[in-house]
Amino acid sequence: MYLVSLLKAKHAARKLGRKKNTGMQNTSDPIIQPAGFYIVALSSMPYSNVYVMFLTVIYVITIMCNVFLIAIIFYDHRLHVPKFMAVGSLALVDLVLSTSLVPGMIKTYIVLDNFVPFKLCLAQMFTYYNFVSLESLSLCILSYDRFIAICFPLKQKSINTNIRMAYIICTVWFFNSVRSLYGPSSISTLSFCGSLKVNSYFCDFAPVLRLSCSDITTQWNFATTSTILFSSVPLIFIFLTYMGILIAVYRMKNNQSRYKALATCTEHLILVAIFFIPIFIIFNLGLFGIVINPIVRTVCLSLSTLLPPCVNPILYSLKTKEIQSRIHSLLIQRLSVHPLNIHY
Repeated sequence: MYLVSLLKAKHAARKLGRKKNTGMQNTSDPIIQPAGFYIVALSSMPYSNVYVMFLTVIYVITIMCNVFLIAIIFYDHRLHVPKFMAVGSLALVDLVLSTSLVPGMIKTYIVLDNFVPFKLCLAQMFTYYNFVSLESLSLCILSYDRFIAICFPLKQKSINTNIRMAYIICTVWFFNSVRSLYGPSSISTLSFCGSLKVNSYFCDFAPVLRLSCSDITTQWNFATTSTILFSSVPLIFIFLTYMGILIAVYRMKNNQSRYKALATCTEHLILVAIFFIPIFIIFNLGLFGIVINPIVRTVCLSLSTLLPPCVNPILYSLKTKEIQSRIHSLLIQRLSVHPLNIHY
């Protein structure tokens, strides 16, 4: 009896060992919420470390300029007007959008650690898509502000008040954040199998979605609809506001007034072009099944995402007369309080 029980125990141990070995070897079995993903888009790009270091320099400039801009708007009560409320909101969006990408890219391509835990991947996905949408919507808010200022100059203060601008900004932030939650929440319910390598420079929604072995029809339809809305609706709104601005400028009798009105819109139009044109072209080409070189796609999308937050405070905000005068007055106050001690 003892010998029989010993043989049965050995047989059971062997069977359990076989199950463990097959479980270790079969990596294609579906996994719900894997440990994480590997970011691999820039690994095949030549001089990827140099490119990431270039983006890091852009990121440092972005942080310094936008923090400086927010501080000036916050501390100077004369800048507490609808226009600079919108500018401050855009600067905050720029800070978070850049921070959602560049530190992760430094970790991936300079420190050479390309593994991103699953929950951190979802957090990055939500932050990026939330704030890249807010970037386009913030540009819409600024175009609305320009439209009211040029088309209704006498009624501007009654139409575009601080309270109304605050309502607009808060409403846009709230509803866009709620909409952006769908992406990560839908990813968290999927099963993944096989390779967990994300062919992007961050935890991008579509590349992560392609790794799933579940039915992704609903998620893909959502991504397609969001892409169309994200790339088209803000551009249409900005186009309509500038059509109204051009009509109002054409009706002006003074050429100097025309030039002044158009000059206030130039910086905003440059930002719109830098941000929208690469994203609009690449997203819509991919939507219609046109294959783009992965390296070209990665470089164009990363630059179109990270350049506007850097250029915005320099080109649009710090060059405005109101900001320049506030910086000048702050410097004069600082020098009057702490004069330079010059010894001859």
